[in-house]
Amino acid sequence: MVSELEKFLVLMSMHEISYKKQEELLDTVKPLSLDKVFENPNGILSTEEVIKIAADFDETTFVASIENMKNSGIEILTIESEDYPESLINLPERPLILYAKGDLSLLKKDCFSIVGTRMPSSYGKIVTERFAKELAESGFVIVSGLCYGVDQISHRMALDAGGKTIAVVASGFNKIYPQTNFVLAQEIVEKGLLLSEYPPSFSAKKYTFPRRNRIIAGLGKGVLITEAAFKSGTTHTKEFALEYGRDVFAVPGNITSEKSQLTNHIIKTAQGECVLEPKDILEFYGMEAKAKKTKVETLSFDEKAIVDLLEGEPRDFDYLAKKSNIPVNILNSCLTTLEIRGLIRKLPAQMYALI
Repeated sequence: MVSELEKFLVLMSMHEISYKKQEELLDTVKPLSLDKVFENPNGILSTEEVIKIAADFDETTFVASIENMKNSGIEILTIESEDYPESLINLPERPLILYAKGDLSLLKKDCFSIVGTRMPSSYGKIVTERFAKELAESGFVIVSGLCYGVDQISHRMALDAGGKTIAVVASGFNKIYPQTNFVLAQEIVEKGLLLSEYPPSFSAKKYTFPRRNRIIAGLGKGVLITEAAFKSGTTHTKEFALEYGRDVFAVPGNITSEKSQLTNHIIKTAQGECVLEPKDILEFYGMEAKAKKTKVETLSFDEKAIVDLLEGEPRDFDYLAKKSNIPVNILNSCLTTLEIRGLIRKLPAQMYALI
């Protein structure tokens, strides 16, 4: 059974009718019916919009298309749906409709958003991997936008850690952007949740990315920016987070790097908390890095010494050998074991870093 509200909101989303006009129609047309909407009370819609919508609309075909969405595993969440996220319901310009595919229960759990540049430096990659992995291991559902760079790393690390993730996309599910993340999107459907406010065949447009960012900001208890230039889409997410009263966290970076401009600015202007490691965020929320603690407790004496030396920043092999006093053959073995266990990663030039 397709409700009048579902029909109305799906139709409006297909024709890109603005949020403001949709809200005005919902306030004006009571009880809601598409026949009354097409009468265009108070001239809320433009003449061109009414003609276009009416010309494309056949109720039988339209209802069948909605039922096909549901049969393909797409849930339609309206502002009246039981599964609609409480974190979004009272926000200004809340999405009136959400298309969802995957585990809806994640919307009722503690979510945390991680965002940043699409082209992170090696430092940005290491930082994002470490924060996303440990926050996911500690129970947060990691939210991001399924784009290149920080988004992709955040989703990947959450899944690899055995955690959960929500991807908020700027397109419909049949037009995933970028296309190279299609396989990742399918894995998220199986192990997490895919969200969009656009119907399945909708292609991403320039304006849909900042609009998507308001959902990313709204879903999370907090928003972490690991690396981003001052003029970037991440700035929109930060502004939405501040407007919505969400906690903002930033990782400091090289003051000469353009990709650390936004994070350093957030810290300098006290718009957010400066964080140096995942436990800073966990302690902020009264949580503990349980999964990592368990792994570290099972390390040998030499392995723990290596992990301690890597706290804070990547180190090269010679530094580890000198500071640990571990024989080279044993050091090589320990590093391999730590890499296999997912505690460290090997970088170019014989550098090693914690994940």
